[in-house]
Amino acid sequence: MRLLAALLGAILILVTASPADAAPSGRTVRLARTVGVDIAVPATANLGAGFVGGSLTAQLGAVEVRDSRGSVNPNTWVATVSATAFVAGAGGPQRTIANGRVSYWSGQAVRSTGGGTLVPGQSTSAQAVSLGTAREAFRKTAGNGNNAVVWVPTIRIAIPADIVAGTYRGAIIHSVA
Repeated sequence: MRLLAALLGAILILVTASPADAAPSGRTVRLARTVGVDIAVPATANLGAGFVGGSLTAQLGAVEVRDSRGSVNPNTWVATVSATAFVAGAGGPQRTIANGRVSYWSGQAVRSTGGGTLVPGQSTSAQAVSLGTAREAFRKTAGNGNNAVVWVPTIRIAIPADIVAGTYRGAIIHSVA
């Protein structure tokens, strides 16, 4: 399988002891492009804050795969997603949220153009998957011609009860092949 495009977003989350300590958070994006198929997400997102021992659920913003390979038949693709651990400061056991504690669901397509069959990886929160390993986010299973699909994925981070409050940084990585 060859990598057609990759997206790396550094996600910031704040883990606090009280709501008064909460501050906005966001992410930065680096986008690698390959002719014919592109994947993109917005440059920023506010993930909010969560409490030690609780969970944080937030949408990442619109993710779009655009396939302009035209008459290639079939021009199918699979978008995958993975995550790094989320770390505060220098890390360590009480300053790390393992990527297995990060759950993801793609939801349905919010917009699509062109032909083909588009299949979400996880339609609802009940189908959320752990990002302890790479997972399928969305797929085009049939058709040819130029096409595009947009979805707005949601992540849930289960915050351990034994970590130190602080700002945690990690990455949610999307790619398409």
